[in-house]
Amino acid sequence: MRVLGVDLGSKRIGIAVSDRSGTIASPLTVLQRSGSVARDHQQIAALVLEEEAEAVVVGLPLNMNGTSGPAAQAAIKEAKALATVVGVPVHTSDERRTTVSADRAMIEAGMNAVKRRKVVDKVAAAVILQHWLDGRSARS
Repeated sequence: MRVLGVDLGSKRIGIAVSDRSGTIASPLTVLQRSGSVARDHQQIAALVLEEEAEAVVVGLPLNMNGTSGPAAQAAIKEAKALATVVGVPVHTSDERRTTVSADRAMIEAGMNAVKRRKVVDKVAAAVILQHWLDGRSARS
């Protein structure tokens, strides 16, 4: 099962994709927010078709104590709206500390700050997606 991972940001949307077996997540691209949520969702829907994804996983920014604050509520609302456009199931997955993990991995790989800024959103999307894929595998 091929799955698209989405890291919703206010300026950029990071996108990742799994391999066809649904085992490994890889960074795919970063979409710049257009100012129109509907247009942004259409871009994601186009990627779902292009990548032949059977599901979408949206990062859920829970508070560090696991509670759902305003950011999580906004992500849930956007995930529900996205589900009406993409034509495949949309799931959410805890994204606490994903950007920190992504940034740390890129620092360890020797990437400078300018290069990291350009790709951190899609790397964070891959971390979110990998976490969801690993959890799905453990539940099976």
